[in-house]
Amino acid sequence: MKVNYDKCLHCGGCAGSCPQNAIYLNDYILEFNERCNLCGRCIKICPVGALSKEGS
Repeated sequence: MKVNYDKCLHCGGCAGSCPQNAIYLNDYILEFNERCNLCGRCIKICPVGALSKEGS
């Protein structure tokens, strides 16, 4: 996953929406672990469009 930190509000909505518990907010940095299967739920929940799939 790709994060645009200029847009990110650090709200944690993406982490809360992840069915795999693959997203962590660590000192205002989003971390994705190996459980991320690129389902896109975090992209849909982000209120400011700060997330995208790598290469998109």
